[in-house]
Amino acid sequence: MTKKDSKKNYKYYLHRLFLFTGNNMIRRLLFVAGIFIAVYLLLFFTMLPPDVAMELGMPSPQTVYAPREAIDSYSTSRLKKEAARAVPHVYDHIPAMMEEGREAIRSFFREVVLARGLDEEEEKLAQLKQNLAVEIQDDSLRALLLQSDENLNDLQRRVERFFHEIMIQGIKEDGEQAAVRQLRQEINLLPFSPEIRLGMERLFIPLIQANMIYNEAATEAGRRAAEQAVEPVRILKNSLIIQEGERVTDKHIAQLESLGLLASPFHISGYFGLLLILILVFFVVIYYIYLFNQEIYENATYISLLGLVVILTLLLGLAARYFSGYLIPVAMGAILITVFFDSRLAVLFNIVLALSLGLLVDGEMRFFLVTVLGGLAAIYAVSRLKQRSDLARAGLFVAAMNMLAIIAIFMLDRGFRFEYDYLREFGIALIAGIGSGLFSAVMAIGLLPFLESAFGLTTAVTLLELADPGRPLLRKLLMETPGTYHHSILVGNLAEGAAEVVGADPLLSRVAAFYHDIGKVRRPHFFVENQFGGDNPHNNISPNLSALIIRSHVKDGLELAQEEKLPLPVKEIIAQHHGNSLISFFYQKAVEQSENKGKNMQAPGEDEFRYEGPLPQTKEAAIIMLADAVEAAVRSLAHPAAGRIEGMIRRVIKEKLNDGQLDEAPLTLKDLDRIGDTFVRILSGLFHQRIEYPEKELRAGLERERNKNGSVGKQPTRSNFRSR
Repeated sequence: MTKKDSKKNYKYYLHRLFLFTGNNMIRRLLFVAGIFIAVYLLLFFTMLPPDVAMELGMPSPQTVYAPREAIDSYSTSRLKKEAARAVPHVYDHIPAMMEEGREAIRSFFREVVLARGLDEEEEKLAQLKQNLAVEIQDDSLRALLLQSDENLNDLQRRVERFFHEIMIQGIKEDGEQAAVRQLRQEINLLPFSPEIRLGMERLFIPLIQANMIYNEAATEAGRRAAEQAVEPVRILKNSLIIQEGERVTDKHIAQLESLGLLASPFHISGYFGLLLILILVFFVVIYYIYLFNQEIYENATYISLLGLVVILTLLLGLAARYFSGYLIPVAMGAILITVFFDSRLAVLFNIVLALSLGLLVDGEMRFFLVTVLGGLAAIYAVSRLKQRSDLARAGLFVAAMNMLAIIAIFMLDRGFRFEYDYLREFGIALIAGIGSGLFSAVMAIGLLPFLESAFGLTTAVTLLELADPGRPLLRKLLMETPGTYHHSILVGNLAEGAAEVVGADPLLSRVAAFYHDIGKVRRPHFFVENQFGGDNPHNNISPNLSALIIRSHVKDGLELAQEEKLPLPVKEIIAQHHGNSLISFFYQKAVEQSENKGKNMQAPGEDEFRYEGPLPQTKEAAIIMLADAVEAAVRSLAHPAAGRIEGMIRRVIKEKLNDGQLDEAPLTLKDLDRIGDTFVRILSGLFHQRIEYPEKELRAGLERERNKNGSVGKQPTRSNFRSR
């Protein structure tokens, strides 16, 4: 086979590999396999029991004596570490730093004196700025140039003394900030103007550098010498290692290992047993997701996110178990799964994670019960999130639940006793349980934005925060474009109602509707809802320019959304909410103008009067496009009777469908019919007819209210007036 043929085969197999992994099913299988292997390895290396006669923390089943003499590595290591910690750090002093700083100060003041000898103020300032090695504000330089020789000499003496005092103390590599703070305190006490003091700060800060450099080699050499000076502790032959019934400690294990009395920790039966258990757990979880969470089952991104949350929870649980089994943060995984997916799935994973991590802590049921109850409390606390701070409240819920569960377990297991060992163990358990709740909430709050960004997801927490009317962008929309603001609120109501009936995301639809027209804040008076009967600026410009201005609010909205760091789904809806619709009013106006100018005038093209797109790609984007168009059309009706409202709504939806604006949106004709019904119901309620009370009848009603209240001068209350 030639080199050329080998290269072709390589490209062919690489292409086949890309096609293979590009398949959604294959990608999901690969993710599941990767998660399975990662979880298995985590559990395998931490959960399998060693094949030894001794277990750490358990009573020894026998008395053991040293069969031979050996080095006690445990005690020797502790003595060496203590000796090494006692060796102080070694630093090398660099005197040249002080001399260089002094010379820089003297050079600065020499330049000031030379500049003062010039005639023009601006010339003095320009020369001084040009010759200085540091950048100092003009106000500070002008103040220095105005000082007398005596004052300059006094200032120089003072600052040189400050610099000398600080540098002679010695500045370590991690002590530069402290030295700068000390210098600033000294400079602030100078009897000179604030401008001069600020200039001295700018002069000194670059000069404050570490002149005591940590000598790692010398320090390590000292530590090694101290460690080598420690005499090894020896285990003498026939010395007692551990008695029968005595609790096994780390020291016992280390001594047994030094003596070679511990057997190999590998168990082939445990290997297959763990594999079988994990296969069963994965099968149950995957089948549950297949039955009740099809959108997760069919999405490789969601599967990878679930796997990452599980692995992170297991890793943190493995680390926490070395302190206490009550510290295991299963609630963190429960919070994240509830926020990203739903509470039912979180309950399943809460049980699975609690069971897995409970087995790692000697399989004790008490740890399993506490972690399960704490996770359930977390799920309950975040199942109806309104703001991000609710996640912190969830931590308090978990901490309280853990505390109550631990108290109940201790009382059930041994009863309450005022004994030192009991109270110590009880106190540690309570601290661990409370810490687990708080730690879980802190980790969930910290991980949430990173996971949202990494996986391109937008949670309900973020959307609820964006829906707050106090957000700067919404406040700006209200204050600068009140007509657009109220239009957006109504579009949000329409979109939320429509999303509920077609299986879209109601919260995303409402929030995206609030922001869909934010680009109008750039040129508010060019949009009719913000003109309030005033002059229409479009009357003074060409239809082409008017269409360009109208069309630009989409681009302006995307720029504002980027500045505000709005989530990707909201930005996509801003870009898609007009699709490539025709700006018909100005197009017709342009056509009329071209016809009036004569036959030789070329008719304008539709492309010049269309939005740039793209077309709506999601149900939410399509719903907001329809709600936006329907609200504007219905508001334009002179007499919005119920029949006219419904007719207008059906016509607008049909026009969008015929114009191809919904070609790429996952909506069916049945969905469009349901959306139309929802729009009719909401807008008919908004524009319902009201009864106009005749003036005589209104006066008679007011008089009756006065008589009823027993006083001629007493006005009827608002509640009474409503009840009538």
